[in-house]
Amino acid sequence: MPWNMQDYPNSMKNMPHLERKKAIDMANAMVADGYPEDRAIPIAMSQAGKWYENATDKEIRELRREGNPGKHDQHDGDPEHSRLIDADEIVQHQEDGWAVMAKGAKQASHIFDTKKEAVKRAREIADNKDSSVRVYRKNGTLQEVVTP
Repeated sequence: MPWNMQDYPNSMKNMPHLERKKAIDMANAMVADGYPEDRAIPIAMSQAGKWYENATDKEIRELRREGNPGKHDQHDGDPEHSRLIDADEIVQHQEDGWAVMAKGAKQASHIFDTKKEAVKRAREIADNKDSSVRVYRKNGTLQEVVTP
């Protein structure tokens, strides 16, 4: 069920206005991609909060200017994305740092300077998804699997 700024999950009622706006848009996009609503809502809420914490002033201004999310907004739904919802998170070294990505994803969701930061973020994501974290050494061999 898509949501808008007047009709949204009860769990979003205490969110600040702009975070709620972002969370509704994210949740609607996730549902369009085939995510179950009960998984999309908490993930969207968490990610919207993190987005707001790290957003630049320009990004916040742009969000304020955008129209409110609506129930009939078009999202480029890709059912292939829904397979990543339960995928383990991977921490591996790349040229530009330590990457965090869902197993099977084409690109990293985050890049960190240190492995410690990457593992911390991967654990946060995995906790939201109730999945595991697969940590690799710099040489590409599996170091450990952290389960919830």
